Amino acid sequence: MPPIHVLVADDEPHIGRIIKTKLEQGPFTVTLAYDGMDAVETLEQDASVQLVILDLMMPRMGGIAVLDRMRADARWSALPCLILTAAGQDHQEVEARQHGANDFMTKPFSPKRLLARVAALAGVAEPHD
Repeated sequence: MPPIHVLVADDEPHIGRIIKTKLEQGPFTVTLAYDGMDAVETLEQDASVQLVILDLMMPRMGGIAVLDRMRADARWSALPCLILTAAGQDHQEVEARQHGANDFMTKPFSPKRLLARVAALAGVAEPHD
């Protein structure tokens, strides 16, 4: 089975690297974007993206705006999306889900738990450590 292509958009490069390292221990390949506009540009240019992880608060375009663009575009409307953010108040999770997020996690996060949640969203078995 070919790896599942995950787009990770987070303006903190070290967070992106942690996510990439952990997910690539499983059946995933990861592309990193460092703001919302980069995420949309990646979606525009790379039709192989199968799942998206978004931070809420990013420069140039926040996660909710990216999510709205995804859900409004037939090419991306069905892509699973997990929000991973330091903004973890209940109303932010509710808002993210109202805009079409499939899952929501807060920072700081457990990389192992993130891998499990992404595997579940992708419909694949979680790799064993």
